[in-house]
Amino acid sequence: MKQKKSILDENLSRNDPRVKQILVKMKKENYRPDALIEILHTAQNSYGYLPMSVLAFITKELKVPPSRVFSTVTFYHFFSLKSKGEHTCLVCTGTACYVKGAERILSEIEKDFHLKPGMVTNDNKLGLSTARCIGACGLAPAMVVDDEVHAKVKPEDVKNMVLSKTGVRV
Repeated sequence: MKQKKSILDENLSRNDPRVKQILVKMKKENYRPDALIEILHTAQNSYGYLPMSVLAFITKELKVPPSRVFSTVTFYHFFSLKSKGEHTCLVCTGTACYVKGAERILSEIEKDFHLKPGMVTNDNKLGLSTARCIGACGLAPAMVVDDEVHAKVKPEDVKNMVLSKTGVRV
């Protein structure tokens, strides 16, 4: 099989280990367009999200229309076009959590970290998001900081909880 020459965007470097990971995955998948989702997973795991330059690179390498790549990324909820931050804070806003104070938790985070859901701090250290339900109704109100679930969260404990888990400065 002939060696495939890579097409790199001016913002991407062949020496970047993240680009190398994506190229290895593409080669492993024989540059098949039907491996798009697996390749996008590799890219997101490498970058933490999917920058537009990386999507353009994948589009060119796989020889698929940009609309196919973009529609795949926007269809599946686990792909993100925006950085979620080095550390993440997710507040459950499902019925049980909402009734038991999720809104007060969100208000406290907004006050302490100047963040609203969907935002990331200026230094990209902390991102805030919400979920309709995390499946922990018995723990309400619940929030997840860097993949660790916190139960029966009190608004007055939120700041210290986030700071101790992430080391983010306010």
